[in-house]
Amino acid sequence: MTPASRPRDRAALLCLLLAAMPAFAQSQSCPPSGWTRASLQAWKASGFALPDPAARAALAATLPACLGDPDPAMRDGIAYEALTHWLRAGDLDTGALRTLRDALYAMLDAPDPDGFRRPFAALVLSEVARTDRIRAWMGPEERDAMVARAADYLREVRDYRGFDDRDGWRHGVAHGADWLMQLSLNPALARPQYDRILAAVARQVPASGGYAYVDGEPGRLARPVLSAARRGLYSQAEWTAWFAALRAGLAPIAPGDIDRVRLAQRHNLRAFLVELYLEADRSEDAGVRALKPALADALKPG
Repeated sequence: MTPASRPRDRAALLCLLLAAMPAFAQSQSCPPSGWTRASLQAWKASGFALPDPAARAALAATLPACLGDPDPAMRDGIAYEALTHWLRAGDLDTGALRTLRDALYAMLDAPDPDGFRRPFAALVLSEVARTDRIRAWMGPEERDAMVARAADYLREVRDYRGFDDRDGWRHGVAHGADWLMQLSLNPALARPQYDRILAAVARQVPASGGYAYVDGEPGRLARPVLSAARRGLYSQAEWTAWFAALRAGLAPIAPGDIDRVRLAQRHNLRAFLVELYLEADRSEDAGVRALKPALADALKPG
């Protein structure tokens, strides 16, 4: 039996199994109880069809465990794609959204020895944040707490692995930037929340430990900055000071005193500034175009 052939029977079975399982086991089981990798692949082939709302909510609460699976086909191809499919389609009610959000928060707080859980939790949280932007369901305190969570996550990333031919994606910095980008697009945000977002971005622009970005991270980090510029909350003088602070935060390179860490930091900063400049140059938004003078100054040699 596949989920597509007898969805009502599958839904009833899943609900009974989930009700009988301890919460910890629910959160840790991948595949979720009542499913196999083969049945999940068949379910994917059906277009992630699961008509029963209760079964859908129950699976949405347990499927995040597969975001830490070492198999990219399971982690990215099923868990992430299924959750994103439901979130974009508006298939989860407010209760299910809160349950999913809290399960993903718990993943951010838990150990992640393989380095998959946290980045993919952040990526799905970006989609959860998007649902609140499309139709507000979080209260102001919940939304502010999510901004704080997202900013803390991005600021604290130290695992800079991106794509691996065997393991697939981790991409913690990019996924954290995506989460902040979706939040930054929400008109309910105010200046203090953008201040926190920009501070988190600034922390990861140079990266740590001499890592040079190679998987598109500067472009992803640029997106929440562009959203902040569109809001028109910062003056040109404030943007000039922000970009100047990015440059000032890098260790100086004296002649004969070059090392890989400082070279990587400058590589990352320049890539970030160029991404922003290109967007500012072709944008029709007045707030984004206003970044150009500050970016031109920041890109000057020296």
